[in-house]
Amino acid sequence: MAINASEIREHMKVVGSDGGHVGTVDRIEGDRIKLTKSDPAAQGKHHYIELSEVDAVKGEEVCLAHKTEEAKRRFN
Repeated sequence: MAINASEIREHMKVVGSDGGHVGTVDRIEGDRIKLTKSDPAAQGKHHYIELSEVDAVKGEEVCLAHKTEEAKRRFN
């Protein structure tokens, strides 16, 4: 299922498939989600997640296809 990037908005929570906190959306840049660097999970750096790794957008959460720790290892 393709995700419509327009469903993803600033300040939405990003969670792993296990429900763990991965980050907070800053904005969409091309085919990636840029996460805020002010989020405690970001360690002061902007991180990016490919839109292809998003499983669903549910309410105010962006749900990833990978568990939290795997998603964090995939940061680029």
